[in-house]
Amino acid sequence: MATNLEGRVRELEAKVAELCEREAIRALRLRYHECINEAKMAEIPGLFTDDGELDFGHLGRAKGRDQIEAFFSGLAGRPSSGQDKPRRGLYRVKQFIHNHVINLHGDRADGFAYLEAKPVYNGESYVVAARYDDEYVKRDGRWKFSKMSLTPYFMVPLKEGWAGEDLLKMGR
Repeated sequence: MATNLEGRVRELEAKVAELCEREAIRALRLRYHECINEAKMAEIPGLFTDDGELDFGHLGRAKGRDQIEAFFSGLAGRPSSGQDKPRRGLYRVKQFIHNHVINLHGDRADGFAYLEAKPVYNGESYVVAARYDDEYVKRDGRWKFSKMSLTPYFMVPLKEGWAGEDLLKMGR
């Protein structure tokens, strides 16, 4: 009976350890979006490994913390000098993550999550749908992004919508 109990305890300990690793990775992904949503861009490079990579396709690429820092600090446009002019660049971004999937491989992991975002870009509201694909690595007891890729599905002005002008005219 003791052997069976010992085996069951080891099995439970392994499951709890796996769940803790998954939650740590989920917390990393959620921390990234908190930084985006709260305009804490300067904190984002610390979520990556020193040699981390960012691949956002046509939006840009970066490798290493210095380039990642430059990428995120360059996202927000400077306010216009005239008060009647709209602010330029990307700002007031709110991102919402869905269906975060994580595959553990020891001290490495990969995963993906779907993105719904509501940014303001050059003074206009947008609706965005995309997918994040990530690679994670555990270093010094902490999970970090080693690579983050973004694949946009669409980014359209809110007033236009993603269904197309013809469907909007038909009332669908």
